[in-house]
Amino acid sequence: MTRDTRIQIIAALILVGCLVASTGLTTALSGLAGRSKLVYTDTAEEGQTWEVSAGIAMGAFRGIFVNWLWMRANEMKEDGKYYEAIELSRAITRLQPRFPRVWVFHAWNLAYNISVATQTADERWNWVMAGIRLLRDEAIPANPNDLLLHKELGWIYSHKIGGWTDDANQYYKRRHAAEWTVVLGPPPAREPADRDRDYAIKKYADWLQTFADAPTTLEEMARVEPTTTQLVERLVAINVKPDLSLLDRYETYTHLIKGYGGAAAKRNPGPFLGPVAALIEDPAYAKAWPVLLRYVRRQVLTDRYRMEPDRMIRYTHRFGPIDWRTPAAHALYWSSRGVETSQSRRYEGNKRDFDFINSDRVTVQAIQDLFRYGDLYFDFAAFRLSQSSTAMLFAVPNPAFVQSYGDILDDAASRSWVDNPYDRGYRPMAAGYENFLRDAVCFFFARGDRRSAEQWYQRLRTWEGININDPLRRVELSAPLDDFVSRELLDRIGTPNVAVAQVNGALLGAYTAGLLAGDMDIFAAQFEYASRFHKAFFEKQFRTTNVDRGSARMEMMPSDFREAAGIVFAQFVMSLTPEAAENVYDRASNDLRLYAYGVLEARFRQEMEAIAKAEGTRPFEAVFPPPPGLDAFRADQQRKLDAAKAREQGAELK
Repeated sequence: MTRDTRIQIIAALILVGCLVASTGLTTALSGLAGRSKLVYTDTAEEGQTWEVSAGIAMGAFRGIFVNWLWMRANEMKEDGKYYEAIELSRAITRLQPRFPRVWVFHAWNLAYNISVATQTADERWNWVMAGIRLLRDEAIPANPNDLLLHKELGWIYSHKIGGWTDDANQYYKRRHAAEWTVVLGPPPAREPADRDRDYAIKKYADWLQTFADAPTTLEEMARVEPTTTQLVERLVAINVKPDLSLLDRYETYTHLIKGYGGAAAKRNPGPFLGPVAALIEDPAYAKAWPVLLRYVRRQVLTDRYRMEPDRMIRYTHRFGPIDWRTPAAHALYWSSRGVETSQSRRYEGNKRDFDFINSDRVTVQAIQDLFRYGDLYFDFAAFRLSQSSTAMLFAVPNPAFVQSYGDILDDAASRSWVDNPYDRGYRPMAAGYENFLRDAVCFFFARGDRRSAEQWYQRLRTWEGININDPLRRVELSAPLDDFVSRELLDRIGTPNVAVAQVNGALLGAYTAGLLAGDMDIFAAQFEYASRFHKAFFEKQFRTTNVDRGSARMEMMPSDFREAAGIVFAQFVMSLTPEAAENVYDRASNDLRLYAYGVLEARFRQEMEAIAKAEGTRPFEAVFPPPPGLDAFRADQQRKLDAAKAREQGAELK
């Protein structure tokens, strides 16, 4: 056998071996791509931009072409050609749909860089939402188990909308609350039993279950309630489809008729609400509306917002009674979803990837925010009328989420290589939990709930996972509760979350341990504490902004303490029985009664008048007499709304 023949035989064997290996590798890679959902086609479609068609035609040179498009998109942004830049962004993401960092780059560009270059709060909101929609509606469906995309979406909700760094953040929060009031309707009404965490969780989960169990087709809905078919036909006849626009009209009308101008809204609902209002008031469709609304809400949740009702219910059981009108709720949803769906892609080689750590950190931050601002009071009707950043939105702490942080800490730390207790004496997540417990102790102390303050202070002092880097910590934590709280608050009075927790906690303590319990000394002490803390915070932090003159960047509660105290009082009495509400109302000052009278009237008047007529009991105004100055107070509130609306319109004209 000649030398050339031997070489040919060896080459042939190598070729056969390579073919066999390539077959095996192709199968393995195809399986991996399928499991990771990384498969897509390289075909041009009718209606695509020339950039997409050109990129596909370039084949192997697509990467060079995309780099050029990136530079061109950045130049457009710098030149103020925002709409052209977003169209080019879409072309780039179509060319590289499986490259998550491309989506993240452009979503960040929209939500942060371009948004802050615009002039009005409404313009900024539109660009922030463009970034959210890019990730939620396009990027994640194309990369359903990619962790980075979920983390970035959660971060935009947490930082851009839920934070304070953007001058228009107060407007964002109201727009978000209004949007989710429309999507889901008002959350379950508050009641005294909500102080039991398990009870509140079950109530919120049962509320979401009505959407999860809703009919999924028009035919199924008709089988549940036959009159829905005729109702849908009548809605379509007036050009109202069973979608988000129907929910918008329904919630706007029902909220307006419950407010001070309810009679006027019924008499003259206007062209936007009029045709739907007539159907809402038609008794023939009394059974059809609840079924139709549940059907539409489910469809809007799954199709428009890409959210899963069953997952929302599961997260409610896991984390607590989530109010979906808060930005933190959506930060929690998307970051947690990303961690869960990406587990199939996690292996030994990427477990140190910081995306896992940062996603869990977004989740933890969301839980902290739900504790600090998770109980939301929002005047949807006032916002609908004025579209103003001064419409009442008041976020108060929700104690149900104090336990939630500790419940998930070990699970989150197990995915974090920097939180391994055997590798180092300092763990970032442990430090965060320690600071959270300090805030919780101060909150319960200010609220007047000394038993809970002592409980969580004991948890802080005895928690086995506490960092050991500070040798003086044990000495510090050995101080009595009163001394510990005083030292904690001394240097943190200018922090928004601390201020909100302290002011709202003290007010709730004044109303519960004071007015409700009949202890006016406690009421006076807690109310005075809230007033002094409120004043100190705003003296240090109140700054208006050029984008939104109606509010300040750090205005997480009304800058007028009378208004802050009145709003908390109004929402507090809504959670009481008529008998308890009467006692609290009788003991309250006239300023507090002015804020509470309207909500008491909306909640109790109709029922109390009917009972009084049938059984001869006291009518509503005998139990809750109108406070002096009520007409002037309502006129002043209306002037504030009108002034805010004028400011908004003036800003849009500039």
